[in-house]
Formats: sequence, structure tokens, C-alpha cells
Amino acid sequence: MMSALNERETVQNPIIRYAVEAGWTYLPPDEVLRMRRGESGIVLHEILEKQLQRLNNGIVDHLKAEEIVRRLISVYPNIEGNFQVWEYLNGLKTVFIEEENRERNVQLLDLNFPERNLFHVTDEFYFAGCAKPIRADLVFFINGIPVIITEAKSATRIEGIAEALDQIRRYHREGPELMAVLQLYAITHLLKFYYGATWNTSRKGLYNWRDEQAGDFETLVKTFFAPRRILRVLTEFTLFARKDGELSKVVLRPHQIRATERIIKRAKDPEKKHGLVWHTQGSGKTYTMITVAKRLLEDPAFSNPTVLMLVDRNELEQQLFNNLEAVGFGRVQVTDSRRHLYELLSNDYRGLIVSMIHKFDNIPASVNMRDNIYVLVDEAHRTTGGKLGTYLMAALPNATYIGFTGTPIDKTSHGKGTFKVFGTDDPKGYLDKYSIRESIEDGTTVPLHYSLAPNRFLVDRATLEKEFLNLVEAEGVSDVEELDSVLEKAITLKNMLKNRERIDKIAEFVANHYKTVVEPMGYKAFLVAVDREACALYKEALDKYLPAEYSSVVISKNHNDPPELVRYHLTDEKEEQVRKAFRTPDSVPKILIVTEKLLTGYDAPILYCMYMDKPLRDHVLLQAIARVNRPYEDNEGRRKRNGFIMDFVGIFDNLEKALAFDSEDVQNVVEGIDVLKKRFDVLMEQGRKEYLPLMEGKTADKAAEAILEFFRDKEKRHEFYQYFKEIQDIYEIISPDPFLRPFMSDYGNLAQMYGMLRGNYEAGISIDREFLRKTARLVQKHTSAVFYDEQTEFYTLNEETLEKILDNNRPDTVKVFNLLKTIRSIVGQESHHSPYLIPIGERAEQIARAFEERQLTTKETLKQLEFLIREGIEGKNAEAESDLLPEGFAVFWLLKREGMEKAETAARKVQDAIKQFPYWERSAEQKRGLLIAVYKALIEAGTEHVAEFAEKIMKMLGRRAN
Repeated sequence: MMSALNERETVQNPIIRYAVEAGWTYLPPDEVLRMRRGESGIVLHEILEKQLQRLNNGIVDHLKAEEIVRRLISVYPNIEGNFQVWEYLNGLKTVFIEEENRERNVQLLDLNFPERNLFHVTDEFYFAGCAKPIRADLVFFINGIPVIITEAKSATRIEGIAEALDQIRRYHREGPELMAVLQLYAITHLLKFYYGATWNTSRKGLYNWRDEQAGDFETLVKTFFAPRRILRVLTEFTLFARKDGELSKVVLRPHQIRATERIIKRAKDPEKKHGLVWHTQGSGKTYTMITVAKRLLEDPAFSNPTVLMLVDRNELEQQLFNNLEAVGFGRVQVTDSRRHLYELLSNDYRGLIVSMIHKFDNIPASVNMRDNIYVLVDEAHRTTGGKLGTYLMAALPNATYIGFTGTPIDKTSHGKGTFKVFGTDDPKGYLDKYSIRESIEDGTTVPLHYSLAPNRFLVDRATLEKEFLNLVEAEGVSDVEELDSVLEKAITLKNMLKNRERIDKIAEFVANHYKTVVEPMGYKAFLVAVDREACALYKEALDKYLPAEYSSVVISKNHNDPPELVRYHLTDEKEEQVRKAFRTPDSVPKILIVTEKLLTGYDAPILYCMYMDKPLRDHVLLQAIARVNRPYEDNEGRRKRNGFIMDFVGIFDNLEKALAFDSEDVQNVVEGIDVLKKRFDVLMEQGRKEYLPLMEGKTADKAAEAILEFFRDKEKRHEFYQYFKEIQDIYEIISPDPFLRPFMSDYGNLAQMYGMLRGNYEAGISIDREFLRKTARLVQKHTSAVFYDEQTEFYTLNEETLEKILDNNRPDTVKVFNLLKTIRSIVGQESHHSPYLIPIGERAEQIARAFEERQLTTKETLKQLEFLIREGIEGKNAEAESDLLPEGFAVFWLLKREGMEKAETAARKVQDAIKQFPYWERSAEQKRGLLIAVYKALIEAGTEHVAEFAEKIMKMLGRRAN
């Protein structure tokens, strides 16, 4: 109870207070329950029905309002139903008007005059209209419709955000009827504030809310829940997209929202016609472009414009731009030729045009002179360079041009190229900027680390510099084709890279590295070769050391290719299969051998490692290594903490020359593995000083006692948890490595110390999922005798178990935790069919908290837990002899322990009532019937504390039902 109270007082209540100050009205749970018409209700009926009539005057009457509400709350309990609700909120749904014999659009929100909407917030929202009841911390309503669900965790809970996200996921599983209506979720533990779209509950879909003015929790809450902003996030910044028949949902991140606002403002400025948006690779440029395009087309201020979206072939191959109708666009033309593009522009087409820059080749000047043409250019650093950019600007001389790039302006481009075309209207060149450093801080991308391959593999440094790094024509290289044309002239360098003996040795090294370092983590890899011929050579060599199915070659096709390349040509269908299989965990292929295809634009979050044997630099280098910077998390407990590049060329030996950008723009782009080794050394030294002495020179039981006593303080435990998680992340990256040899024993002991603390102090934590894969294997293989006793679990409720735990050879602290584990195990496994154990489990947790907070001594704790075990044994024997059903016996045992004389009589009446109301946990009406019966049974039994006992009984039965 103390933890829940802290969360409510320190996090939940302040959110309500700040939301009210921001413009929301608080409704107490009882009032909300009345308006919902019971615990299975979803909307606030009287508010929604009145607002429907008010916002649709002359269209919706009382009966029509009731009909719309019924339709709204009866949508399918899945993402498809959620999409329908979103359409209602956007005014896209209709109602039939008999008098007019036609359909009319219905407004559920007034987006033009936000003050006409009603904003309410409530807490402790109990919803029973589903398979299993759920209780949300906070729910936010607009016009009576629940739109945001919020979970608040105490700042002292180190895993608070993860726990809250798990709750949101559980709500989707167990309460889909409610989640089908809700559009957003928010999670906070006071220190940070996160949000995401319902029906998209992956960790990478959870975004850190940041506002330029938000420096504290109050400002974070007020800026996020500002009513006007929420209306826009719900409608303008939430997108549904259908790909391959599957519907997905996204909500824009803060930097995407900010950029959209700035672009729309620029589009309205008659004096400024250009803007450059740098959002680093992997931060969602595509959805920003789509959102901007929709805003431009839907806003009357732009007078029915033409929006031209220029993307590259990779984008079109992803099909999203080929199917923009699935994202809500009504008027879309995807050009299939230069002539098609010319006809659309010359015929003054209004709507969205999707094209590629090469279709502007030789297009006449001044094809369309309108000024409400808006050109959104993806990968602007390379698509508008040279003559194609000139043709584009000349064809549409009065258009507004917004360039999007995933890489910053390089030093060679100031005053020309991308900077000249797009950056001239802003002092520092950017209309909006989201840097590599910011994306890593937000978790939008993961950090990158590199290691130089052994010297015997690296190419000659002088040749690399002469034929590549020192070439003026290679500076600022912006696409793979441009890079390949430079490398075509680097004859000596290419011959070195394609030396058969070298390739064979590298293939052997890669195979060993992948099997020992990457595959144990559950991730996949790219091998980047210098050209298509080198890809074929690497495939042949790699097949000597790995099963053939482990790797696949993905290269472009030329008509005149020799047989050794033709054998690796893939049909479009086969290439799509390979791409899809590669993205799928625990499937083959595990390594893709590439040179130009997939090196940019391909998104596979499970890709962790890039074996780089191709000279890369500047934009191409940033684009390529960004393939491994995507966050990844799955249900198996894998969570990618970083990406890794193994450099066989030597590019990272002089990174400053290879990345011709301002240092602040590429700060933290990639760090050497040596940095991690130094950090690991520092952390291990800290562990040897602060933590490992707790067990030095002690027997197994004494070491366990010392550790458990030392970490009774929650703050100390959390400091250690954070310490271990950091060191474990580093170990996962660098293991196996000879560098680790002197640390293995101590690291193993720290890992087991962590496991013991989590297992004993954090009830319900799965230790198996706490360890990353390599650490888990280490712990399993080298479990120290120091901890053998504490890893034992006791499952049987009998005197023999009790005697074993209370053996005088063990320290009392160890006995306390073994008793707690026994009770938790038994309650967890047996309470469903023996619910009398539930109150025993709850009392055990109260005792555990009191012990942890030093309100009880070890002796007192031991005595109270022993009493609980004996009570459980006694109950088990009594239940075996009783003819009561499990629920009836649980009620009897609870009342008997409270000293009620007519406990059995009351229990039998409650048992009969449960039979009378079999669906009480799902039906609010049946639950009320059962509660009345419980009250009646207690009154007839002569108890003085009817309400108190009734609450205990319903709580116990409710926990059993769940």
C-alpha cells in the first residue's frame, strides 16, 4: 500500500493538478462511474450526447446522438476499431438524415474552436466490460470520449517505465473494448514523461516528451496536456497506414511535430521560399513529410494547392508512397514517366504528386507559375544536386521548396548544393534540426560503436588516402552511385580489397566473430563489400565457414553481367522474401552481403553489426552506418542497446577526415570499442571496492546474509541495479574478448549478486529476463557456491518445508527471504484453486515492506512469516476436510481468522450468491448483486464491521478471478 500511496501522492495527484491548471476539469471516479452507466461503460453518456447535439446543431438530435454513441462504443476491439474511432474524431464519419435523404458528416470534436470542447480527467478508472477488469491510474476525456490513458509510477521504481508499459500492453490484451476507443497513452515516473499511440506498444513506439521550455515535471505535464495541443496530436499528428493489408498506427515524436509546425509556418510566409530539415537517420522523416503534405492539402489557407513529394527509388519500393490513400490521402498521383509528370504540372493538377527527381530531366522551364505549389524533397543532399535540381527549380519558379535530409550539411556544401538550394532563408542553414546526439538521448536511435579489424586485414594507409580520402572529388560524396564512380578509378585500392587470399581470411574472421559475438545476442549483420564482384567472392568464401543459408547476396542486376554475378541475381519476389526473412528474428539469412543495394533506405531494426570492407565517407558513411542504429526490442527479452561496425578498411582510423561535417553535428556519431573497455575497467574497479568485499572471505550463508542486509536500503539497491545494468550492457557488446579474462570471476559474482537481489527483493521479477544473453550463459555455467542456497525455491506447503527453511545452520536474514519466496511461490501457484491463500500473500508483502523499511527486526519478521506459513498449512488441512467450494472456504477462512462465530454460515451464503451471479467479475450488475448478498450474509451473521469485511471478501474474490 505504501508504494501505491507514494505513486498517487507524488505523481498521480500532481498530474491531475497540473492538468486542471492547463484547462481540464477533474471528475471524481464516482461521478464518472455514474456517467458511464456502470463499470462496463466506456464513454460519459450525458456529456457526449449533449456535445454531439451542440456541435452538430440541426443534424444530430437526441436519438441520433444515442445512435452515434452506440456505433462508437461497438467498434471492433482491435486496431481496426481504433481506426474507426479516429475517423469519428476527425469528422470523417457520417449519419443519415432522413429529411434530407443523405449522409452528413458528424463532428465529435470542434477543431476550429477548441473552447467549445469539454475536457475532463479522472483517476482510478475501473473498467469491467472485458475478460479481466482493469484499473487505470488516469483517463482523459474530450466531450465524454476517453482519448488518453495514463500510468503513473513512483520515481523510486527503477523499472517504473517498463512496468507501466507492460500494464499498457496488458490493457490491450485484457481490455481491448476500452483500448479500441482510447487513442494515446502516457507513462511517467516523475523524472521523465513518455507517450505513444495505442495499438503500438513496442518500446520503440514509446517517445520521450520534450518541449523546448519544459525543464521540470510540471511544465512537461502542462505542455503535453495543453488542450489545444492534444486536439492536434489526436487528429493531425496521429497516422494510420496500411501496408501489405496490415494496419499500423503511429503518433509523431516531438521533433516531428515541431518540424511540421515550422514548415507550415514557412509555407505561409510569402517572403521565404526555402527550408532545410535535418532529422538524423532513423528519426522518422517519412512520416513528417506525409503529415506536412496532409496539412498543406487540407488547410484552406493554401487555396487548394499542389504538393509535390520527391522521393528516391528505395522509398517507392517500400510501397508506402505508392499507397498513400491508405494514410488518408484522397487525391494522389504517382508518376510513371517524365511525360506523366509534365502533364500533371502543365494541366495544373491540384493534390499530391509523388515522383522521383530524375523525371525532371530536360523538363521545360516555367511549366507551372503558381505560387501555391509546395515541393517536399527527400534526401535533399543528393537528389537536387547538379542539373536535376536546376531543371526542378526552373520548371516551378514560384514554388516553395522544403528539403529533408538524414545527414547534416557537409563542409564542402556551404554556399552551394543543398545549402544553396534549401538553407539560404535560415541563419544556420536549417529550418529544423534533430541531431544525432538528440536522437540517442531520446532513444530514437541507439549509440554506435566501432572496432578496427586486426592490422593484417586493413588496406595500405597510403593507398587509401591517395586514392580515396585525399581526393577532392570524394569530398561531400552524397550517394552510393557517386561513391562507386570514385572507387572505379581507385584501381590499386580495389585490387587490395578484392585480393582472394585477403577475402578468404576476412570471411573466416567474420564467421568466427558472428558466431561468437553477434549470433549469441540474437542479432543479424551486413557484410559490405567494395563492389558486386566482391560480394560474389565473399559469398563463396563465407560458405566455407558458415552454413550456406546463413548468408545471402543482395545486389543490383545488369544485363551484361557475367555468370558469376548472374547466379546471385534475385527476382523482385525473391528479394522481398530475403528482406522480410532478414528482419525476422531467429531465421535465415542472418548475414546480408551488399555493396549498394540496402546500404541506404533499408530499415531492419534487428541489424546490429556491419562488417565494413568498402571505403565510405561523408553522407554515404553516415547513411550506411545508420542501418545499425535502429532500436529493437522483442518478446524474448532482446533489447538492442547499440549498433556495431567492424572496419576492415581503416576509415575509422581517421574519422575526422572521413566525416567532413561540423564537429557539433556529428558529435557522438560513433565511438571506438576502446572507450567501452575503459568504462568497463572503471566500473569493475568500482565493483571491487564497493560491492565485492561484501562476500570476501565469507562462507556461502554469511555472504548471502551480508549482501541481503547491506541492500535492505532501497536506494542502495537501485544504485546497484543501475550500476550493473550499465556494466552488463558493455559486457554484452565486447564479449568474448581476451580483455575480459581478468574480470570474469568478479563480473560473474556481480551478476549473481544482482540476480539474488532482484529475486529476493523484487517480487514478481523474472530473473531469466533480467540478464542479457551472454551474461545469462555465464551465470548458468559458473554459478558460484556462494549463492547456491539462495537460489533454492520451495514449493510445497508442509511442515517439512518449514523445518528445512528454519534450519538453525542458516542466518536469520536468509531464512526471512526463503520464507518470503516460499509464500510467494505457493500463493502464485495455488491461490487460483485455493483463494484462502490470497490474504496470506498480502500480509506477507506487508511484512516484507516493514522489514525492508526497518520497521521490523529480523527476528520479528522471521516470527511473523513463520506464523503465516503455519496458518497456510493449517488452512490447507482444513480445506481438505471441508465440503465448501474453494471460494466458499476462502470466505470462511478469512472470517474465521477475524474471529467471527458464524463464519461458516456466512461463507455458505456467499458461496450460494457466487453461483447465483457467475459473471459478477464481468458484469457490473451481477457484481452489485453479489455485493448486496455479501452484505446481507455478514449482517445476518451478526458482524459489526460489515463494510470492512465485505470489502476484504470482494477484494479477495476479485484477485482470485484475475
